[in-house]
Amino acid sequence: MPDAPQQLLHLVLGGELIDLEHVTFKDLDKVEIVGVFPNYATAYVAWKAKAQQTVDNAHMRYFIVHLHRLLDPEATKPTR
Repeated sequence: MPDAPQQLLHLVLGGELIDLEHVTFKDLDKVEIVGVFPNYATAYVAWKAKAQQTVDNAHMRYFIVHLHRLLDPEATKPTR
């Protein structure tokens, strides 16, 4: 099996927050999963597009979650 390119998976999700001081969604049933992306660059493009679509609602926030750090936390620890 040929070597697959490294996938640094990123999740983009968002929704309306209760307030701007915390990351607490107003309604978890309405949290939008934008998608899972193979790298930060493509996740950033998706995040930016969603953020720009909702610019009129100050409580709408989209986030990029570094899934690769959750899947392999040892790989992201600093070396000493």
